[in-house]
Amino acid sequence: MLLLESNSSQELENKAQDLRASGIAVQLAAPLTPATFSGLPQQPKTVVVSPGIRWDHPTLCALRQDGIAVRGELAAAWDSCQQVPWIGITGTNGKTTVTHLVSHLLRSAGIDAPMGGNVGHSAAELVLERLQPGGVLPAWMVVELSSYQIEAAPELAPQIGIWTTLTPDHLERHGTLDNYRAIKRSLLERSTVRILNGDDPDLRAHGQTWDHALWVTAGQRDDLPSSLRAFLWIEGNQVMQQGPGGPAALMAADALPMPGTHNRQNMLLAAAAGLQAGLSGRQMEAAFRQFSGVPHRLERICDHQGVAYVNDSKATNYDAAEVALQALDGPLVVLAGGASKRGDASGWIRGLIHQSKAVVLYGAAQAELAGLLADGDYPGQVTCCEGLAEAVTEAAGLATALGCKAVLLSPACASFDQYSDFEARGEHFRQLALSLSGPR
Repeated sequence: MLLLESNSSQELENKAQDLRASGIAVQLAAPLTPATFSGLPQQPKTVVVSPGIRWDHPTLCALRQDGIAVRGELAAAWDSCQQVPWIGITGTNGKTTVTHLVSHLLRSAGIDAPMGGNVGHSAAELVLERLQPGGVLPAWMVVELSSYQIEAAPELAPQIGIWTTLTPDHLERHGTLDNYRAIKRSLLERSTVRILNGDDPDLRAHGQTWDHALWVTAGQRDDLPSSLRAFLWIEGNQVMQQGPGGPAALMAADALPMPGTHNRQNMLLAAAAGLQAGLSGRQMEAAFRQFSGVPHRLERICDHQGVAYVNDSKATNYDAAEVALQALDGPLVVLAGGASKRGDASGWIRGLIHQSKAVVLYGAAQAELAGLLADGDYPGQVTCCEGLAEAVTEAAGLATALGCKAVLLSPACASFDQYSDFEARGEHFRQLALSLSGPR
């Protein structure tokens, strides 16, 4: 086995030495070019690629033309534990929360159901750990799947597939919304049980194209088009289930202590999976009530001088940031910025107009976002800062001066201009927010 890494640093060299000690050859500073592969002592039969590498990268295309199998790391994990049923969760927004919820439900019931993939542990690393001497494969694999991972693992066929939402995202890689949708859909088409969010406009618009699916809605079942039959819905304060004997109450609709209609949708998607895995409504209600939330997704960090500081670093696009605005009580000071993405910002701007008195922009996209706010006639105060540290200080002063209830980090952008990922950005915000009250 040979591991190729295009970058080089002392940290990577330290990791490389550990891998070499385990018998794995490593080459650092090895660019993804045909020359790198032609210079190898032996032609590889299979190349496994990181999800961050474009599936249509010219070098990968050249490898395929030479008869070399090119696969994603999820494919390797799938090959090694097909005897374990997978729950695959995908979607533009909501998939991380649903992944946490599904794993939490199963584990609360005493079922070995670790989560991995696009959240937490790499699925391949998780399976490798369980295959070590003395290890035991889990009862279920709960796996968050990005579009990048799905397109690189076309053999992946979960027992249960969940599709949370679909809005334009990653178009710089996939080109069109139709291409992006088709990749997501392919996972659900290969799933034995398909669970879909009937409240999502795009999924609902394509609802008649599914021959069988379990639809959930955070509203009443009559709110769905007649062509979509609700599996779970809400009446009064009860989650209702369509069973063989007709509608029946499953559990309390307020069981999940997280704000926002979108989190009721997330709860119902997770509950539908829990039912398929054999859990009862009583078990799931108790587990939902004990759920502590997802890091970096509407995570309340602290209160300072009567102002709440909320970390929503996971909101890496306009639609996710708009959902956060709908979930919180205003008025707010909103922190936004980073590396911009293609998308429709109109809903986000409407949310800012309704919920925020000020927006503090930072990072590479600050000028672009400032232009969007000006074009959208945003009436509040707009301030630009170089980085998040300066932005938090500015936001704290504005929140006090304007009488706002919260400072919300909901960037509406990717993090890669200044951070390695959204988790690093969220952790920096956490440190900055906690430091406002002085050393702890």
